[in-house]
Amino acid sequence: MTQRLAACSCGQLTAQVTGDPVRVSICHCLACQRRSGSVFAEQARYPRSGVVTSGRSTVYTRTGDEGTRAHFHFCATCGTTVFYEMEAFPEFIAIPVGAFADPTFPTPNVSVYESRKHAWVVPPADAEHYD
Repeated sequence: MTQRLAACSCGQLTAQVTGDPVRVSICHCLACQRRSGSVFAEQARYPRSGVVTSGRSTVYTRTGDEGTRAHFHFCATCGTTVFYEMEAFPEFIAIPVGAFADPTFPTPNVSVYESRKHAWVVPPADAEHYD
């Protein structure tokens, strides 16, 4: 079974996952652009039962466009978000794909808020696409 380790920049906060993600998505919303410091955010969703977190996190809670909240866990030392919990999907934990630092990570299969994406960004053609 696949195991991967997501970690913050200083290594203090980690999330060990077992198994494959149930969804890998990219989000082009403006909040994710700001949160990630990039033109989109890529995240992988795992069943909560397959994720073990370790270290101290500080939590930032944000209310999304649909009115549900997400709780972003980041390292207070280096500031890296390592995982987040979505109130709309309590059985899952989402992990920013960059926290894995793994160029072999599976390709995104969902692309959301494409109406806000930068013109030069080309999501995978075979992904599900949502405005």
